[in-house]
Amino acid sequence: MPEKIKFYAFIAIAAAMTACSGESAAAEPVAYPQKYIFLFIGDGMSPSHVSVAQAKSVNLSFTTFPVKGALKTRSADNETTCSAAAATALATGTKTNNGRVAIDTKGKPLRSIAYDFKDAGCGVGIATTVSIDHATPAAFYAKDYSRDNYYSIATQLAPSGFNFFAGEEFLDPREDAYAKTSQAGYIIVQAKEELAQVLPSQKILMRQSENADTWSLADFTSIGIERLSHSKGFFFMIEGGKIDKYSHDNNGDGVVKEMDGFSKAVAVALDFYKKYPDETLIVVTADHGTGGIGLKSNGEFTWTTDGHTKGDVPVYAIGLSSDFFAGTMDNTDIPKKISKFLTCQ
Repeated sequence: MPEKIKFYAFIAIAAAMTACSGESAAAEPVAYPQKYIFLFIGDGMSPSHVSVAQAKSVNLSFTTFPVKGALKTRSADNETTCSAAAATALATGTKTNNGRVAIDTKGKPLRSIAYDFKDAGCGVGIATTVSIDHATPAAFYAKDYSRDNYYSIATQLAPSGFNFFAGEEFLDPREDAYAKTSQAGYIIVQAKEELAQVLPSQKILMRQSENADTWSLADFTSIGIERLSHSKGFFFMIEGGKIDKYSHDNNGDGVVKEMDGFSKAVAVALDFYKKYPDETLIVVTADHGTGGIGLKSNGEFTWTTDGHTKGDVPVYAIGLSSDFFAGTMDNTDIPKKISKFLTCQ
C-alpha cells in the first residue's frame, strides 16, 4: 500500500474510532490533503437548468458525482444575490452587498482563497467563457466597490501573479490594461499557434474576442491543467459564464448549449481526477439561478423572469474530501471547506 494511502487510511480509522467512542455524536468528514482542486461555477445555474438540460438530452458529467448538496445564495443586503456578491462569498467566505467585488459591507477588502493557495506555493488558474474582468472571475483576484469598474478590475489581474487566466477580452481595457499585463510578465495569447511559444514557467493570459470560438471552456480547462501541472499543486476556478447571459435573454437553446459546454469542461477535469483520484477534488456549483427556466410538455421553454432567482443552487463533488459538500450549506461555506484541503507539498 502506498505511503500516502496508508496515511489517509490511518486518519479515517482514527476518525471512526473517535466517533464510536462517543466523543463526537456526528463526526465531521475527514479533510484529506488535496494537491489539485477544481471549483466550477455555473453562473445562473439553478436546479431547473440541470433538469432542462437533461430533458434536452445533454449528458451532464457532474450529475454522476457521488456527493450532492445545495447552496443558499442570498447576499448581505438582498434575498436575491447578484453575481458580484455571490462570487465574493464563494471566493472569500464573507457576505457582502450586491455589486461589490471582494469588499465587505463596511468597506474592508477581503482576501480570496486563491491567494492562500498562491502563498502556499500552488499554481492558480482562473478561466471563464465571459470577460476575465467580469464579476465572478474578478472576485478571485480583484477588489472593488463596484463590479462595473472594469478598468480597475482589469489592472488588478497582473499584480495577482496567478499562473493562468483565460476568458474573453477586458470590457474596459483603455489604452494600457493589456500593456500593464504584459509588463508584469504575462504572455498574452490570442491564437492557437501562439501557445507553443509559451514556456511552462511563464504566466499566461488567453484572450478570446467576444463571441469567437477559438477556444471552448473545455479547451481552457485542458490547457489550464497542462500549464498548472508544472506546479506542486493547483487551485483552478472555472466559470460557465454564459449560462447566465442566455438565461437573462430567455434563450433556452443558448442555455442548453452553454450547459453542454460547461459539462464538457467538467469532464476534462474528471479525466484528470481519474489519473489522480487520491489527490484531486472537484466541486461544481453555481452563484445563483437566473430566469426560472422550465419546459412545457411539448418541449418548449418556459420562463418566470429575465432576472435572478432566490432559490438554492446545486452542489456536486467528487474526491476523497467530497463528503464535506453534502447537504445544505451557505455559499460562504464553500471556500471555508476548500481551505481545509490546502496542500501543495
